[in-house]
Amino acid sequence: MNKVCIAVDVMGGDEEPQVVLDGIDAALAADGDLEVLAVGPADLVEPFAERRERVRALVAPDVITMEDDPLEAVMRKRKSSIVLACRAVKKGEASGFFSAGATGAMTAAATAYVTPFKYLNAEGEKRPIRPCIVSAMPNRRGGHTVFCDLGANPDVEPEDMVRFAQMGATYAHVVCGIDAPRVGLLSNGSEDTKGSHFTKACFPLMRGQVPGFAGNCEGGDLTSGDFDVVVCDGFAGNVALKATEGAAKLILHELKDTLLSSAKGKLAALLVKDDLKAIQAKLSGDSYGGAVLLGLRGVVLIGHGATSVDAVKNGTLAAARAVRDGLVDKLADSMEGIVR
Repeated sequence: MNKVCIAVDVMGGDEEPQVVLDGIDAALAADGDLEVLAVGPADLVEPFAERRERVRALVAPDVITMEDDPLEAVMRKRKSSIVLACRAVKKGEASGFFSAGATGAMTAAATAYVTPFKYLNAEGEKRPIRPCIVSAMPNRRGGHTVFCDLGANPDVEPEDMVRFAQMGATYAHVVCGIDAPRVGLLSNGSEDTKGSHFTKACFPLMRGQVPGFAGNCEGGDLTSGDFDVVVCDGFAGNVALKATEGAAKLILHELKDTLLSSAKGKLAALLVKDDLKAIQAKLSGDSYGGAVLLGLRGVVLIGHGATSVDAVKNGTLAAARAVRDGLVDKLADSMEGIVR
């Protein structure tokens, strides 16, 4: 492996900053070629960096919270950990950025400072790509289904959906190792004629411009494994993601209650305890670290707000892996009309 530096937001997430610092330590232990730019208040990042050979400190006195308005906070809190980390990626001080901070602020700051690629539209004008949030969800076939957009863009145009699909397919190939991924358009039925006015406008464009496009798919295909990539706008994507996560939590809760309701169930729970923990870990998302914000000129990875030491570790390692794999350049190569 080659050396790579990842900026990590020490103030990101709902947990105490020590959880993030412990996650950084775990990532450093797992990857001897990893360097970290720890971004946060001086009293946290400076002593932490002083005691570690492969950590540098970037002091950020401001903090963007989950309650802040994303655009206003990015403009007003220019010395926040999220803004300074994004600027560090743009300036080449770090090759990637991981944070479990507010998704809206992460998207706004990354779009403003890491900056998206541009493309030539039909009139020959340069326009910035809309970045989309992409993650890989476990499916029933034992693999992963790439899902985008998870919430960066509630309102998009059909042409944006084409680029989401192209980026999602490249992510599936580069990160998940899926050759010739099957791409589906999320709709209310699998038939070609199903969908809203918006999805019906997207369908012919995706069929003509997205290699591997396999038609419409339904909500159940997020976990069926019949499609490798599922594409939708950010509004539908965020709703579908939260519903899927909620259903997974409900099933685990009901299973636990059922097993602990009787002596026979408690014995069964003891026998399958390790298996249940493995299932919970798989569904939590900690194993793959977070969601990538694609379409930018740098690697930006967003972790879950209720993060853990393992999630920070895996998110930092995933960002480093995406840098080493050349994900950004491969994404640009996958789309026509990109201006480098």
